[in-house]
Amino acid sequence: MFFLRELTQDLIMHPSYFNPSLTAYLKLSLRRQVEGSCSGRLGYIIAVTDDDLIEGEGMRGRIAEDGQAVFSLRYRAIVYRPFRGEVVDGVVASVNKMGVFVDVGPLQCFISVHLIPPDFSFDPNANPPCFSSTEDVLKIEKGTKIRLKIVGTRVDATEIVRLVRSPFLCPTEPVVLQQFAIGTIKEDYLGPIG
Repeated sequence: MFFLRELTQDLIMHPSYFNPSLTAYLKLSLRRQVEGSCSGRLGYIIAVTDDDLIEGEGMRGRIAEDGQAVFSLRYRAIVYRPFRGEVVDGVVASVNKMGVFVDVGPLQCFISVHLIPPDFSFDPNANPPCFSSTEDVLKIEKGTKIRLKIVGTRVDATEIVRLVRSPFLCPTEPVVLQQFAIGTIKEDYLGPIG
């Protein structure tokens, strides 16, 4: 599900960037740092929509021990967070005998063979390998558009940001590189879409 959220982000700026174009550089740095990132609490940050908040009241800076400035920026962003029970459309990324991997935007979803209807069977001899229905009318292969229901989500925090012990810097939460989901097509109106 997509949400419009008001968020904050700390950006560290070297003194060499303290010039009349500081605000423009802060906006660019903010977009580079947060767009496309994933947080377990928020989900995927798709796009920064309103970075005008960093001017005026939203732009506060403090000097760190090493002479760099730390700006706490407020901004609005579109975030995508998958929920259990949500029905989404995606594209099949790969097929194997254990199930199907589907890309739903930035989210990777796995559909186990146990969550695929029984009239679909795995055909390892097909090129490319696929799940095909008994009448060979429908096939689930790489590149097939598919509608699925999310039955569970998981967040993998695989990289932890080094916590800086300084009275000026706030500790940050772990960086989450990937979010996964488990899906099903074993219900009405789910499966390959034409």
